[in-house]
Amino acid sequence: MQATQHRLRPNYALSIGIIGTLFFIFGFVTWLNGILIPYLKISCELSNFQSLFVAFAFYISYTVMALPSSWVLRKTGFRNGMMIGLWVMALGTLVFIPAALGRTFELFLAGLFIMGSGLALLQTASNPYITIIGPLDSAARRISIMGICNKVAGAIAPLILAYFILKGGDELVSSLETLLPGEKTAALDELAARVINPYIGMSIVLFLLGLMIRFSPLPEVEAEETQNEEINSKTGIFQFPQLILGALALFFYVGAEVIAGDTIIAYGTQIGIPLGEAKNFTTFTLIAMVVGYIGGIIFIPNFISQRFALLVSAILGLIFTGGILLTKGYYSIAFIAALGFANALVWPAIWPLAIHDLGKFIKTGSAILIMAIAGGAILPLVWGFLADITSPQKAYTILIPCYLVILLYAGKWYKLRKW
Repeated sequence: MQATQHRLRPNYALSIGIIGTLFFIFGFVTWLNGILIPYLKISCELSNFQSLFVAFAFYISYTVMALPSSWVLRKTGFRNGMMIGLWVMALGTLVFIPAALGRTFELFLAGLFIMGSGLALLQTASNPYITIIGPLDSAARRISIMGICNKVAGAIAPLILAYFILKGGDELVSSLETLLPGEKTAALDELAARVINPYIGMSIVLFLLGLMIRFSPLPEVEAEETQNEEINSKTGIFQFPQLILGALALFFYVGAEVIAGDTIIAYGTQIGIPLGEAKNFTTFTLIAMVVGYIGGIIFIPNFISQRFALLVSAILGLIFTGGILLTKGYYSIAFIAALGFANALVWPAIWPLAIHDLGKFIKTGSAILIMAIAGGAILPLVWGFLADITSPQKAYTILIPCYLVILLYAGKWYKLRKW
């Protein structure tokens, strides 16, 4: 076989469990943004466009830090790199304390960037790790298991944070218009301060998890050199079209995923749904993703291939986007949430297809794919801009080119080995 070879490693089940814990952390921290966006929009008095800099600051860190993360992993190995990533995230959560005390949006963004930087290191380590620790043809199944850990945490996280920071949110928003300037400032300061205790708790948990990873029996793994002379003769990462086009597809996928999860609450409130009800909508999107991941575990590779799952996901994404644009009220909300199902298997399918046949370039290739998470920074801003100049519903047209690119990758681009 000409592809990179893989062996089942010692402590396989334990390794899967440890990486599953990390994916739970990814999901918990990442999907807090769905609550932070409306929360900071209120407390810092922001427009749609401004509030989506929450997603931008968080996800752009992946592009900035992915290649440095690859360098760190070469120096430290997977285990120590994961520990460092968790501690960097803990530092980012601590920045929320002065940000909340001063109600300073720029400091909140700095904290989010630092948290994203730690996650970039963790993702650069854990995604190739879970791919190469076992057989390649079942990689999407393992990543789907990780996805369940990620999205279950993501479904829980907004509910927990909303309990602490958005309690009585509808009453507060309606009262702000009638308060005197001094009273309004005091009310917004009190709202901003609600975030302090939850983020102190997260800082402690992240620090302790870093210690746990440091002393865990998690084995180091490396992709073995392929015997394919054509692959070994390549001198640069840009000579692998399946990787570069996979990164492009991931850019649009992550943008679509973040739009589906992080804008649904704002969209709901702007079409007249009370915040007390809308705050649960991100959870519905993530529950739909969990259902999709369970389908991946059951059907891949026994009944369908990773490539076919990707093809179906892209088609469903286009169908559900049409539903968002053509329906109203709760029906359009349901289609946004359904995007979670369409999105679920895109990341698990693209990763093994994109890093297949990379040989010695696998770590750098993984960093390139992590950089594609910048789609979650840029495309939600496009949604926010379109929502401000047209309408929140029409802004979802940005999803159409996203799923078309994914469709192209599933149809042809994944098998290209020469430009």
